[in-house]
Amino acid sequence: MSSPPPAAPWRNLFVSHLESMESPEFTLSTLRRASAANARDRRPSVLAAPLYFPRARTCICRGLWADLAVNPKNDAPLNPSGLWESDLLTFTTDARMEKMEELWESGIDLDLRVGRGTDPSSPTTGKVGEELWEEGLARMKGKTTTEEAVKSTKEKLKGSGGGATVEAVFWAGKPGVQWRVRGRAYVLAPDIESSPEGREVVALLKSRMRRLASSADVHGTKEKKEWSFAREITAHFGNLSPAMRGSFRNPPPGRPVSLPVEGEGLALGQKVTDLEDPVARANFRVVVIVPDGLDQADLSDPEHPRRWIYTYVGGRGRNEWETVEVWP
Repeated sequence: MSSPPPAAPWRNLFVSHLESMESPEFTLSTLRRASAANARDRRPSVLAAPLYFPRARTCICRGLWADLAVNPKNDAPLNPSGLWESDLLTFTTDARMEKMEELWESGIDLDLRVGRGTDPSSPTTGKVGEELWEEGLARMKGKTTTEEAVKSTKEKLKGSGGGATVEAVFWAGKPGVQWRVRGRAYVLAPDIESSPEGREVVALLKSRMRRLASSADVHGTKEKKEWSFAREITAHFGNLSPAMRGSFRNPPPGRPVSLPVEGEGLALGQKVTDLEDPVARANFRVVVIVPDGLDQADLSDPEHPRRWIYTYVGGRGRNEWETVEVWP
């Protein structure tokens, strides 16, 4: 077996800084598409109106993909260790969170989002870019109304996919280093190995993973246990405490408490011990960030701060990074 490509030059230091943090928290920044009403009300000109609004929230990093630090109380079936590793960051989330929509990249042509009709006889005259975007989305999906397009989007968000641009910002206080990780986020759902979208995500992530050994090398020729994406998702679920697993049986996040809770068995304060709990697992997601750039700012020495920019330049099975030291 040929030697695997080298790890990213920042990997070991980044992991050591994660391990130095009391809680591996980071700020996840995304972009949320503005509604047509917001675009119309905020600015008189659609060309000046912001089409996207920035969003940020605190998340917990669950380590690097294929390198899960297993909780001793985790009784989930685990993938064989020593087969794969990666430089890809992970976190877990609820499929019902608002940020889920922000993790999907839209394939709609940009012109549909910034165009505005000027012909008085045109049905698009006076419509802001977001309304045109919705109509374009409906046409691309073979729909005729915005309502139908929204329904289709909700179905899409139940499965694997994503690909939106994100930034994750870490502050490692003890070493005094800030890390800014820029890349694309991919959502891993229960259909990761069964749907076309899931298999596409698997292929993409595997292109940025490193195979360290074959299953025969790890287990011998008699037992060959292949590494499974679905098994790794279950291992991430098992790594959570029963109370944290129970949070995926909470009422829908963001829903007004004055409204009735739709869905059987949804309530606060539940504990889940069943690794295949149908409600919790339907809402549980692992998100993998594929980095294409990192910004490392070492502020440990106030008199001599330093900063490095790492840019991914690999491809076709390579894992090459360009490193440039810049002024902080």
